[in-house]
Amino acid sequence: MLLHDLLTPDSVIAPLKANGKKQALQDIAQRAAAITGLSEREIFETLLQRERLGSTGIGDGIAIPHGRSARLDRLRGLFVRLEKPIDFEALDGQPVDILFVLLAPEGAGADHLKALARVARVLRDRSTLERIRRAHDASAVFAILTESTAQAA
Repeated sequence: MLLHDLLTPDSVIAPLKANGKKQALQDIAQRAAAITGLSEREIFETLLQRERLGSTGIGDGIAIPHGRSARLDRLRGLFVRLEKPIDFEALDGQPVDILFVLLAPEGAGADHLKALARVARVLRDRSTLERIRRAHDASAVFAILTESTAQAA
């Protein structure tokens, strides 16, 4: 599973201005609805429900919100770099400025887990993360993400 299988240039948002976790998830749900064909409300509720189980903030300013929908036909990803870090109740207590949202079909099981692991590996690479944070716009971020996945293949 490579990130270019999950992302399109339209699914990269950089920068996104948000004042908090809930607002960020609402704005992301709006963009995800246009990309997936699901309703904004369904996506927001799916992501929020997962966050209630425990924060998807994995540390180092990174969060990987995710959820499933029976109405999706394949895994979809959205990458978001926030304009300024927000509290995401991350494991390390640090604010988050990088989010990779993963939406999966209900029966995606192992593929969903493989995609989550892949995203975490790519975003844990310090060099890639620094380049993403320095990138000027969404197209530059998309190029970095797809380049890093091609190199790892």
